[in-house]
Amino acid sequence: MRIVDEAAREAKRTELLDAAARCFAERGYHATRTADICALAGMSSGNLFHYFPTKQAVLLALIERDGAETATSVTELAAADDPFGALLVLLDDVCRLAADSTYSGLALEISALAHRDDDVAVRFKANDASFRQSLEDLLARAAAAGQLDTDLSAQDAATWIAALVDGMFARVAADPDFRPEAQAAVLRRIVSQLLRGAAS
Repeated sequence: MRIVDEAAREAKRTELLDAAARCFAERGYHATRTADICALAGMSSGNLFHYFPTKQAVLLALIERDGAETATSVTELAAADDPFGALLVLLDDVCRLAADSTYSGLALEISALAHRDDDVAVRFKANDASFRQSLEDLLARAAAAGQLDTDLSAQDAATWIAALVDGMFARVAADPDFRPEAQAAVLRRIVSQLLRGAAS
């Protein structure tokens, strides 16, 4: 009986997901063939189907992976002794991710697909809801610590911060000269003024 090396299998699965992320970001989901993904991952054509039943299953796995990674990152920040400082670190992370052409390209591709594909939409909306809830929790901690000066509810503030994040990625797509990492201080200032009435 053949013994399956789960660690090796998981590594191959990750390689395929990373390759798919690049292909979807650069070519678009519909223009990408499974053979393209396998080639980029350094595997023979058709090898993908040993790990995923369809190309859409790859896409859904990418969305779920991103949601899990985001949730882990925000949860770690939420445990910080300085919640408002943790929020500013999160904004820096957003700028860094927006500057990553694969990450930002994939994010925009998924956003577009969510308007036409119900399975994508369900996962996309779940990720968004989870992110906004994490922001709410972080903002509630900051408010309890006396770090905020705003009449916005945590829910409304979280929604507007999420909108700023969405806008960052949209601006990357619309303006090739826009440099997200160079705008980190500006994003910090906008959010600080929104929540504290002053730059930070």
